[in-house]
Amino acid sequence: MKKTVLLALLIGFVHWSSYGQISVNTSQFNKRSGVKLAIAKNNLLSVTWPSGNNHHSRLILDLNQEQPLLKSVQLLKGQLAHEVARDVDPIFWMTVGKRDLISQNSWNIFFDKVHLKPHQSHKVTIHKKDVTVISEGSRTIIRIGETHAADFKGVLEITLYNDASLFNIAAVMATEIDSTAIIYDAGLTSKSQIWKQIAYADVYDQIQQIACVMSDTAKSQAVKYRTIMGSNEEGSIAVFPAPHQYFYPLDEAFNLKFTWYGSDYQKVFNGYGIGIRQDLRGDNRFVPWFNAPPKTQQRLNFFCQISDKDAVALLADVKKWTNNDTYVALPGFKTMASHFHNEFVVKVIMANKPLPDTPSFKKVFNAMGVNIVHLGEFHYTAHPKGPDELRLLELKYMFDMCKQYSDKNFLLMPGEEPNEFLGGHWMALFPKPVYWIMSRKPELPMESNHPVYGKIYRIGNAEEMLQLLQKEKGLAWTAHPRTKGSTGFPDKYKESAFFKSDRFMGAAWKALPADLSQDKLGNGRVLDLMDDMNNWGEYKKVIGEADLFTIEPENEMYAHMNINYLQLDTIPDFTNGWQPVLDAMEQGRFFTTTGEVLIPRFTVDEHSSGSHIQLKNPSRAVVVFDIKWTFPLNFAEVITGDGNKVERHKIDLGHTLPFGNTTIRRIMNLAGKKWIRLEVWDAAVNGAFTQTIWLQ
Repeated sequence: MKKTVLLALLIGFVHWSSYGQISVNTSQFNKRSGVKLAIAKNNLLSVTWPSGNNHHSRLILDLNQEQPLLKSVQLLKGQLAHEVARDVDPIFWMTVGKRDLISQNSWNIFFDKVHLKPHQSHKVTIHKKDVTVISEGSRTIIRIGETHAADFKGVLEITLYNDASLFNIAAVMATEIDSTAIIYDAGLTSKSQIWKQIAYADVYDQIQQIACVMSDTAKSQAVKYRTIMGSNEEGSIAVFPAPHQYFYPLDEAFNLKFTWYGSDYQKVFNGYGIGIRQDLRGDNRFVPWFNAPPKTQQRLNFFCQISDKDAVALLADVKKWTNNDTYVALPGFKTMASHFHNEFVVKVIMANKPLPDTPSFKKVFNAMGVNIVHLGEFHYTAHPKGPDELRLLELKYMFDMCKQYSDKNFLLMPGEEPNEFLGGHWMALFPKPVYWIMSRKPELPMESNHPVYGKIYRIGNAEEMLQLLQKEKGLAWTAHPRTKGSTGFPDKYKESAFFKSDRFMGAAWKALPADLSQDKLGNGRVLDLMDDMNNWGEYKKVIGEADLFTIEPENEMYAHMNINYLQLDTIPDFTNGWQPVLDAMEQGRFFTTTGEVLIPRFTVDEHSSGSHIQLKNPSRAVVVFDIKWTFPLNFAEVITGDGNKVERHKIDLGHTLPFGNTTIRRIMNLAGKKWIRLEVWDAAVNGAFTQTIWLQ
């Protein structure tokens, strides 16, 4: 594919309104958006959008039914067009299964094994019946109808993002059938050889490049950064999923070969292609797939990015969307991740295996920019109720391990998911090593002195557990609320003394369950709970949790994780304890994010999250927040409540361009409101949320 003079590419194209064999609606297209449209007599639609650095990107779509949809994919530099793909079709392979809505907690279920129940896979068929071009802020949407697979029907949407050589392709479809769960693969295929090489970063971050051979059968490939690329002499194209939305919740963050390349994918799609995929079996534990409630518009989607450079340079650009799969340093903050059942004590220390100088889990966290980690050791693997000496020895091993692997740049905090006394599942965190046993015989005191370990506690009920938290300044909170082993909690104990205590912090958030129709992660399971707790009148906080087991360099950790940015200037030294961490958590001085969206500041009348304030003028409260992002943003949402109702004030941020930052100031009428908080979500459904500000 040789460089072609730009004007020559437009031969045969005329102004949009001159011809039209295919029904096209441009009534919602803004001619001043910087995007140019043209159409030829033979149903070729050309769409050119600004891609930054004085470059443009172009898609030429062939609207004839029997022809590949993407006739040409180009990066334009001056008068030259670099064609990185030609005559390619977007493909979607959807598997439809059955959701259990009865046995547990309806659509919030995690303990489902969809892969073991009857399911069927379908090719998504695209019919080029109608075309609509829509301008939405800094985005242009090309909607082509219709698509269908099994009982799902909808449209194809191609979204172009100004100031980036980036576009998203989505089959947006709904079903009328209830109790449905889905999963999908997707990508680009061509019947002609359009790429010379396929490239990716392997799980150890080494670039691999393979010659493109049309006869090679499609294979699944484990990669880092979830990205597969095709290259030719003109440049490269990358295919990758939304970094978090595409990954439904699992116990393990195993790398399940989430990309593919080769010919005759699934023995259904003719031609050679590259794309993304899911393993139907997940981690072979609980495998819930994606919710697909009736009439919800499920977005089976993937991103493409193009460049006139080689695959190595293109991957460097793709990695910028997720900050190289790291959590960037932010002045005045330290990053903390919570809830990991790595079981290093049981699997390594108590198994008498050699202790590495730097264990794999620490290497993973260090590489990701995680400053502080809160463990959840001994998850049904140890002896929380005794024998007492064995329990105390297990705790000593955990404390020693955390001390050994902590340093000036990394704090490893011992922690457990006790799941005793209170109901449901819950996490515990003390500001220093505390020896305690989760049982007490009637004749033994709650507190005693041990000749080896010093002060120890024996806990026999919820009242004693609360006393322990109070004595040792610990915190507890509901793990995975309203799902898993916490189905029905914390709602069931919201009137209890321990829940109302300031030692019970609140709950934890994770993107669970997954639903491709929603513009937020997590189905509202925890964020709605946050609003409920606010309206209950309890001053509770919600921290991000990972709730993962194995932590290895080859895992897909970033997709399954989230991070808490705590307002801390320094990382506490293990020897002196980590009370400042608990203070930041208890006081709500943090925000939680998937990593791509940051909220360094959120204030109401100059008071930040976690504050209890008296508004000067409730009808004209000053709300200010700073945000920073990679993917262009979709919206911010200011959520308020009066003790009964919840109100949502959505701020459209669809005008934003990639890689930006801004300060937003709003005058809001907060008369009668008792609390306020903030969420921000982007075009790839990555997001961040703050803690609550309580209004007196």
